Amino acid sequence: MNPKSSPYSHAIIIALSLTSSFARAEDASPRLSLSEARKLVDNAISDCEAKNFKVSAAVVDASGQMIAFGRGDRATPHTQTSSFRKAYTVATLAPIFGFSKLGDFVQKVGQTPQGAAIATLPDILLLAGAVAIVKDGVVVGALGVGGAPGGDRDEACAIEAVNSAKS
Repeated sequence: MNPKSSPYSHAIIIALSLTSSFARAEDASPRLSLSEARKLVDNAISDCEAKNFKVSAAVVDASGQMIAFGRGDRATPHTQTSSFRKAYTVATLAPIFGFSKLGDFVQKVGQTPQGAAIATLPDILLLAGAVAIVKDGVVVGALGVGGAPGGDRDEACAIEAVNSAKS
């Protein structure tokens, strides 16, 4: 049988065509690059260090995977975990619950009886200190900061880092 006239040859061509269409569609969605993530981490640490806060900062993509991490001078070891978990919480829950700052979500969750259950999910940390990174109206990741004396101060550094990256 001639492979060119096989009844499956058209199906293979269609499947290959669909695969390349999906790849193009996926490439068109907004994403966060490694260089952008590194800049956000550096900006957050620098902003906090200017205020004498010893912090770490983490950037995750929309699926919660770590893209970039930095530990500032004399930041304690636990700040790595807290900065990641804060960023993870925003990246994975902000699109569902419609918030951009973790502090706002923490306050809202604290007012509901079911709020404590969310905190039992793996890697979720209900402590202010992270913000969503949005491109073209889509959450593409999150920046989490840990180590300042209070999550509100961590979050202020994260907000400043995201705002300065926009300019």
